[in-house]
Amino acid sequence: MGRSALHQNIISVRGLRTQFGSHVVHDHLDLDVRRGEVIGIVGGSGTGKSVLLKAITGLLTPAAGQIEVFGVDLTALPDDERRQQERRWGVLFQDGALFSSLTVAQNIQVPQREHLKLPQELMDELAAIKIRMVGLPADAGAKFPSELSGGMRKRSGLARALSLDPEIVFLDEPTAGLDPIGAAAFDQLIKKLQQTLGLTVFMVTHDLDSLYAICDRIAVLAEKRVIVVGTMDDMMAHDHPWIREYFHGPRSRAAQHSLGKA
Repeated sequence: MGRSALHQNIISVRGLRTQFGSHVVHDHLDLDVRRGEVIGIVGGSGTGKSVLLKAITGLLTPAAGQIEVFGVDLTALPDDERRQQERRWGVLFQDGALFSSLTVAQNIQVPQREHLKLPQELMDELAAIKIRMVGLPADAGAKFPSELSGGMRKRSGLARALSLDPEIVFLDEPTAGLDPIGAAAFDQLIKKLQQTLGLTVFMVTHDLDSLYAICDRIAVLAEKRVIVVGTMDDMMAHDHPWIREYFHGPRSRAAQHSLGKA
């Protein structure tokens, strides 16, 4: 991949305003996401991290602003053309959002049934490939979500997010609820898939270990907008009060130590 392609913006948000009734979550928010990077979205409670993810993926309609993905203004597309664009990304929600009445394999096949017309035998083969890809045992495909551990449910949700071979994966608090060992393993899985498949990863997280371990850049939400985007070194050098408290607190020092960066 050439240098110009590597730094191409795959997502571009300009002047975004989101609100619920009279409550404004974002106002004049701008953000660029580069093709092939892992970007972490952080911010205090109520800053609208998940709301931003939902606005970009079309799960909620902004009050104002422009959202371009793959160079196309999604807000201006007819429904059928937007559905074609949506095939190019996958989403892992915080709780996995698996259908409890479906097996893991059937959950993975949901996007295939929605967007493609494939024979069942081929969908079964593709589901098995995705199950192996995320590090689940082969017999996980026949199990229901209630039979899985939290970590296995996360991996199953990730397999479903990868069902259509997306170019972008959106992750909403992917390590929430996992123990430190499971969270670290999930981080490494995300990084391996990003490098192997050339994915762009948009990750909402509060997990400092994840930020240190796998994020190329970090975007900080505060004051209804993105106040800074940069590397971990940029975050450590920034003088905004929330950024200093977040990245220089005791949890940050523990994260640095655990990764040998203290």
